[in-house]
Amino acid sequence: MAGMKGSIFLLCVSVLLACAQANVSPDVTLTPISLREDLAINAFAFQIQATDADGDALTYQIQGVNAIYFNCDLNSGAVTIRTSLDRENEPTFSITVVVSDGLYNEPKTLFIILLDANDNRPIFQDAPYNTEIREDTEVGMVLFKVTATDSDSGSSSIVSYNIDEVVPIGSNPFQIASKTGEVKLVSKLNYNSLSTFYQLKINASDGGGMLNGEHVVQSSLAFAFITVVDVPDLDPQFLSLPYTAGVKEHSPGGTSVITVRAIDRDTGINDDISYSIESSNAADLFAISETDGTITVKGDIDREALLDINYVVVLVVKATEANPNIHGFRANISAEVSISISDINDNKPRFYSCDAVGSCNETNTFTVDVPEHSSGAVLTITVKDPDQGTNGRFELKLDGADKEPFAVTPANGISEGQIQIVIRNPVEVDYETTTSMVLQVIATDPENTADCCSTATVTIRIQDINDNNPSFMQDTYNLKLDEHSPNGTTVATITAEDPDTMDVDNILYRLLPDSILKRFNVEPKTGRIFVVNSDLIDREVNSLYSATLQARDQANNTGTTVLEITLTDINDQPPIIIRDFYNEFVKEGPGKDGELEISIFATDADDADLPNSHIRYAIVKSEYSGNFTIDPITGVLTNNALLDRESIDPDLNGKIELNVTATDLGVPALSTWVRVLINVEDINDNSPMFNETSYTFTVDEGMTGVFVGSVLAEDHDQTKENNRISFSILDGSFGSFIIKTEAIADGVYKGGIFVDPDVQLDYESIHKSYSLRVRAEDLGLSTATVMVEVIVDDVNDERPVFKPSVPLSVKENTTYTEALGRFNATDPDTNHSLVYQLVSTQCRCLGLLGPCKEDWFTLEPSGEIMLNEDFVIDYESCQEVLIEAQVVDVYTEQGDNSSITNGHMVVNILDINDNAPEFIESDSVLVIVSESANKGTTVADVSARDRDSGINKQMTFEVTDVKFLDLNNHTTPMSNVFGARTTQEGDIFVGIIQSLQALDIELKGKYLVTVSATDSGKLSTDTVLEIFTIDISFKIELRFSTTLAYVNENLNPIKIALTAATKAAVQVFTIREEVTSSRAAGDTIMEVYFVYPNGTALTSTTVENMLSVPEHAAILSQFGLKHIGTGVQDPKKIDPFLFGLLGLVAGLLIVLVVLTTSLVCMRRSYQTKLKAAKAMKSAAAMSANENQKTGAVVPGTNKYTMEGANPVLNLNIDTATDLGFDEEGSSADRVSLNSLDIDMSYSEKDPMPMTIIKEEDEDSYVPDYIEPLGAALAERGKRRDADSPLLTFTNPAFSTTDL
Repeated sequence: MAGMKGSIFLLCVSVLLACAQANVSPDVTLTPISLREDLAINAFAFQIQATDADGDALTYQIQGVNAIYFNCDLNSGAVTIRTSLDRENEPTFSITVVVSDGLYNEPKTLFIILLDANDNRPIFQDAPYNTEIREDTEVGMVLFKVTATDSDSGSSSIVSYNIDEVVPIGSNPFQIASKTGEVKLVSKLNYNSLSTFYQLKINASDGGGMLNGEHVVQSSLAFAFITVVDVPDLDPQFLSLPYTAGVKEHSPGGTSVITVRAIDRDTGINDDISYSIESSNAADLFAISETDGTITVKGDIDREALLDINYVVVLVVKATEANPNIHGFRANISAEVSISISDINDNKPRFYSCDAVGSCNETNTFTVDVPEHSSGAVLTITVKDPDQGTNGRFELKLDGADKEPFAVTPANGISEGQIQIVIRNPVEVDYETTTSMVLQVIATDPENTADCCSTATVTIRIQDINDNNPSFMQDTYNLKLDEHSPNGTTVATITAEDPDTMDVDNILYRLLPDSILKRFNVEPKTGRIFVVNSDLIDREVNSLYSATLQARDQANNTGTTVLEITLTDINDQPPIIIRDFYNEFVKEGPGKDGELEISIFATDADDADLPNSHIRYAIVKSEYSGNFTIDPITGVLTNNALLDRESIDPDLNGKIELNVTATDLGVPALSTWVRVLINVEDINDNSPMFNETSYTFTVDEGMTGVFVGSVLAEDHDQTKENNRISFSILDGSFGSFIIKTEAIADGVYKGGIFVDPDVQLDYESIHKSYSLRVRAEDLGLSTATVMVEVIVDDVNDERPVFKPSVPLSVKENTTYTEALGRFNATDPDTNHSLVYQLVSTQCRCLGLLGPCKEDWFTLEPSGEIMLNEDFVIDYESCQEVLIEAQVVDVYTEQGDNSSITNGHMVVNILDINDNAPEFIESDSVLVIVSESANKGTTVADVSARDRDSGINKQMTFEVTDVKFLDLNNHTTPMSNVFGARTTQEGDIFVGIIQSLQALDIELKGKYLVTVSATDSGKLSTDTVLEIFTIDISFKIELRFSTTLAYVNENLNPIKIALTAATKAAVQVFTIREEVTSSRAAGDTIMEVYFVYPNGTALTSTTVENMLSVPEHAAILSQFGLKHIGTGVQDPKKIDPFLFGLLGLVAGLLIVLVVLTTSLVCMRRSYQTKLKAAKAMKSAAAMSANENQKTGAVVPGTNKYTMEGANPVLNLNIDTATDLGFDEEGSSADRVSLNSLDIDMSYSEKDPMPMTIIKEEDEDSYVPDYIEPLGAALAERGKRRDADSPLLTFTNPAFSTTDL
């Protein structure tokens, strides 16, 4: 019995171990994925999330018809875009994700929701747009409406309209409503003056949206063609204006004169026109045809009777349309027609007397007074013939006894003209011969023989005239006058005589020519000649003036005489020096070159015979005038002493300026002056001079070509040719120094002493100092020398070296003002001074090292690292700063003064809790319905992240405030309603909001739940959740004909289809299988709420209408949706007693099943051992054959004969009556035995493979075994030798051994 219990125990342990080592399939976590439809090819789409409890390596695949959209990385599960997505073509679809651990393939369906991108243009409906409108359409009227649709969603589907272009250009009487597309008239149309046709280019643009990472606005164009319809709103218009015509006088009635024509300006209507005469300036002479506008002669026309209207008849003609216009009356217009009346010869010429204003009277007698001996015209007479053109031509002639001295001109004329009676022989018109003369003028019309002529009588009365000239006593008068005499001075008074009595005391005088009047004039009545302008009577300009004195009597008869006016001299001209400037050169010092002689010459324009023109010369006193003298008469200027260039101010550059005057001897005396510039030229008469008696300089050793010092010398000569100095080293240099000459100022030169570039001074040599003898020499070879002592100094020539630096650590946001650390370097030189310089700073940001965007640290010259107060250290930006510096020895005198290698300092940035949590926005709609009103129900969740790291980003969520806002906008504070539980998903923290008590489902409105996220540093951020309460009456019951499993499996695509149809959030609370009376499976019931973001829920009727749309109904029918109804049911009361009784019965049944199972397992184990013993006995008794192997046959293995090895398999068992308790054979036994075959068909529900246990060889020692199985195994091992016959053969039905 004890052995049996031990076997049972071993068997149980083996089963438990096999179960523990079983391989499980991967666990794939999939939620619907939302992707933007504009993701680029090869862009990352999503990550397949899967885990394997066994830790096996996973591979990932995507299958299905929609797998063409994606590429999946076999090893990582990263999914990228393969082909372009299109939300408008397929907003949602599913793919099959297959995750394999090498043994099991786990397929899952993943639903993809495509998010909209602005990748579609608005599309016009019914384009192009054609319409006709009347030209009198009222402004503001809507003409037509355009419509464009955009298949995108959201703002990208909102279309706005604009008119981009109007043809003809420059005229746009239309306006389009940007939102509705209504095209309105905004200014008046005009069929005639504006366009009769318009073409509008209309732009439809969407509201814009993101496309490929950029905000894009899509647009389309359509054309509208508008035809303007004409209306009768314009008056008619006459053509070919103005109208002028002509007709002969006395033309017969009915004669056609002119035809006028008018048209209707409303060209689209073209109404008939009728004509009439409204008025005329000569009545009843003409008539007009009403239909065709022809004007004809109506009455007798006498051209001469129309003189007052200038022989032109003006008619006012009116054109009237046949039909009323838009104002209700017949439109009309008037125009003037001018008809000129042409002449016929029916009048003779007549004589007229006309006054100055043009008033004429017909007369045949004329009288005129004429002075004796006159010539030219004496009388003007007007002759008129009313006829026109050649009909009005006439001829004139004189007649009578006195006609000979006279003539008529012109001798002929046309229509009207003035004729003159002229004297052609003045001598015969003499007052002394006759005092009056009479003659006749005859006018004849040569074309009219019947009544041809008219005669006029002219009487001429002769008058006496003044016919003697004035005369002077002398032909020439010689006069004298001082030049520049004052104005008004009398030169002389000269008069003339005239014998005519009418001219006595009436003679007028005048000087000729007019040019003399600028200087002299004469009083017209007295003959006094006087000075007009004293300035112009200048003897030096002109000493003699000649003029003509004219005398004129009352008859304008004149007489003349000549005036000769001579000007006498006064001293009014100053001397004039012939040169404006004298520029002379003279050398300084003795000798002929140092003697100056300049001749100054002046002239005087006054009379040479008078002292006025005699000149004397002098020098104006100045600084250097005492060195010179001038001859007062000859004007010769000379120097009276030797000149010295160096005694002259150097700024004058050797130039001496003198002013020399020239003065005449007139009274008062007049003078002038001239500038004389004397250039004193320098000669080399000065030697160089050093400014010091000796010089001492120092120089560092090891330096080549360096400056040592300079000597200074000066030469007082004032020109570069004489004061230029050059320096040289005469001795003491030993080839180690050179000297360079440099000009400092005029005559001042510096000699720069340098170490020879090819020589390196060595302090350790014998020459620790040098005594140089330096010479200064000018170009005239004048010299000076000086001694220069040069002392050689020792120098600093070693480079500094950095010491190793220790990394620094600085907390972010630090405001520490002291040094954070420092660089350290050493220099072997004792007289060093080290200065540290920043070379670069690099920042390691998110693992990448590169240039810093901000200079967080500064390096002091002392090597101290300080914080830069202009910036704030931020760990979230960069976590490490590498500072590179160099050190410089400022005392270094030879060689490089900086370190060979740069120093480096690592500054680690330490994180502090300086960032508050940040909530992640979500567009989920949060609702509470009756099903989620119980205590402990999750009603919402929030997500947040913290930019800090480590413990600083750990956070907890807490509900800090709850208010309820009812439908009347009344807010009620509430407490202990909701609580928050914190979870973490990677770097994202999630706050699960749960109800702390049963919620009152009768409340209508929304909960305003304030959730606070607080990190470990007590930094917090709040957000307010709006959780809407939805009444149970809005619960919708969706009935599916498919199974519960199918609905659960396709829940996500079903929800997507419902959202697409209703545009509302779908809240699923129950999915159950309908209970039916029959055993057949019933329909699947899904209880759902449809809620908009504002908390509004849809009723079953509304949902039914929305889901009945063909495109959505077709999708949902694929999932088996068959009915939409209300989900509200009457609540059933639960009997607590019955519920408790059912629970007790269920518990008793569970206990009974457990006990029965344990008993059966123990009994079967015992029976198996007995059967194994019997099988051993039977196997040992079998004879050997060619298919059997040596040794005892082991029951339950593949080493037995086909027929005799396992007697249990050959038992005839009635499986229908075997209840598992028969010792001799049962189905349980067979199952136990058959289970040893590894090739058996396993249940799909238990995919774990069985563990294979390899059997071990037994040793030759056979102990005494109590267990039959143990004895059988020992017997099997003992009989296996080379001489033993084969007692077993391989059973092909078993391939492995599994115990």
